[in-house]
Amino acid sequence: MPPPPGRSLVRLLSDWLPRQRWFGGKDVPVDEISIGTATELRGGDPALHHLVLDVRQNGATDQYQLLLGVRRHLPDRLRHVEIGRTAGEPAITGHVYDAAHDPDLTGMLLGLMADETAVGPLRFRRAPGTGIRTGLDGLPTSAEQSNTSLVFDDAYILKLFRRLSPGVNPDLEVNLALSREGCEHVPAVHGWIELEPGADGRGPPGADGGEPVTLALLSQFLRTGTDGWQLALTSVRDWFAQPVPPGPPGAVTTSDAGDAGGDFAAEAERLGAATAQVHRDLARAFGVTRTPPEVLRDIVYGMNVQLDQVTAAVPELRPHAHAIRAAFDRVAAEAAALPFQRIHGDYHLGQVMRTDAGWYLLDFEGEPARVPAERRALAHPLRDVAGMLRSFEYAARFLFVRDGGLPADSADALELRAAAWAERNRAAFCAGYAAAGGADPAAHAALVRAFELDKAVYEVRYEAANRPSWLPVPLRSLARLAG
Repeated sequence: MPPPPGRSLVRLLSDWLPRQRWFGGKDVPVDEISIGTATELRGGDPALHHLVLDVRQNGATDQYQLLLGVRRHLPDRLRHVEIGRTAGEPAITGHVYDAAHDPDLTGMLLGLMADETAVGPLRFRRAPGTGIRTGLDGLPTSAEQSNTSLVFDDAYILKLFRRLSPGVNPDLEVNLALSREGCEHVPAVHGWIELEPGADGRGPPGADGGEPVTLALLSQFLRTGTDGWQLALTSVRDWFAQPVPPGPPGAVTTSDAGDAGGDFAAEAERLGAATAQVHRDLARAFGVTRTPPEVLRDIVYGMNVQLDQVTAAVPELRPHAHAIRAAFDRVAAEAAALPFQRIHGDYHLGQVMRTDAGWYLLDFEGEPARVPAERRALAHPLRDVAGMLRSFEYAARFLFVRDGGLPADSADALELRAAAWAERNRAAFCAGYAAAGGADPAAHAALVRAFELDKAVYEVRYEAANRPSWLPVPLRSLARLAG
C-alpha cells in the first residue's frame, strides 16, 4: 500500500507548532507561519535542516528555530516528535520531525562548533581557550521548559533557544562575562551558534554594527548536579509526611518545619550566599549605576500597568488588586536613589543546581514573556532575591496542584505547613544573601515586597496562558502576601 499523500511543510508546521511546550503564543491564534531562513546542514537520509520560522500573531511576528530532520522511513523511536509527511518540496520530501530528539543528527553540531564552521547564514563558534570533544551523541533532557537542552554524554549541555530574540542572547552575554570574571557559580561556556546579522530578516544581511542572533549555547554539563526545584520538593514532601506537631490546631511554626528529616534551610542559606557572590561578579563585569528616584517611580508605573492588564484577563486576581497596588504605590512614594546593575532576571529554584562543589546559577536569559530590552535592563539585585522568595512559595504549594482535590480540612492544614516551610527557607536564603555582602532584604522590606508582588502578578499571567492547572499556586500565596 502506498504511503498517504504528503502536505506542505508550512501547513504541517501550522498544526504542529502551537502544540509545543516551548511555543510562547498558545493563548493567541496563529495568523500565518512562514519560513524565514532554511539552511541544509546535512543531506541524504537522514537529512538535517535548520529553519527560522516567522510566526505572525495578532499583528506581531515572533521567530522560532527548528532543527528539522527528514527521513524516508521514520523509526518508532522518533514517532513522538514527527511533524508529518511532506511531498513535492525540493530537498524536504519525506517524514519530517523535530531533529533535536535524534542523536544520529545532533552529534554533528559539536563538530561544527569545534571547527568554527560557517554554513550559509549560520556561524558555529568555540569559546576562546577551550576545546570541544566531538563524536558524542546529544539527547534532550526531560525537563519541561521554554527552550530545549541537549546533553552530550557527561561533557556538555547545549541549550537551543526556541523563541529567538534580536541580537546576542543575554544568557550567552552574561555567561561569557562571568567566565571572564572567574565566577565560581556558573558553568563554563564552550561554544555557541549564531545567525549572521540581518539573516533573520530584521535588518540587511551583513549590516555594519548589526548583532548576530544567538541560536544556541554550549556549556559545561554539571554531572553531579541536582536541580534546586527537585531538592526543595523533596524537602516539602518530607515535611508534609511528618506527624502533626503537638499543640493547638494551627500552631505550626518554622522550627517545626526544621524538624523534618529533609530540612532545606542550610542549603537555602548557601544558595543565598552564592547569589550574592554572582551579583558581585555581575557588578564587576557590567558596572553599577546610581539611578535617581524617578527611575523607580517609572518601574512602579510599569508594575501597575501589568497589574491592570492581568486583572482584566484573569478574574481570580481581582480580589488582591487593591492590596497589590497599595504596596506598589508605597514604594513610589518613598522612592530614593538606588544602585542598579545586571541581574539574573528570571531567578527561581529551577534555575539553580547543587553540585559537589556548591550551587551553580543557570539560564540568564530573562523572563520568557519580557521583550529583549527588558531582559537586558539594569535592575536592583533584590529583584532576583524576590524571585527566589517566590520560588520557595511555589515549592511549598506545588503538591496541592499535583495532588488536587484535597478535602478542605486537609488543604487548610497543609497550607499552614506550606507557609511554615516557605517562611523558614525564605529567612535562611535572605540571611545567607546578606551575610555574603548582598543588600539586606530586611532593610528594604517594602521594596522586596513590591518586587515579590510584581513577580506574582507575572506568574498569574504566565500560568493562565501556558499552564492553567498551575494557576492556584501563585493565587494561594498571593492571598497571604497581599494580606
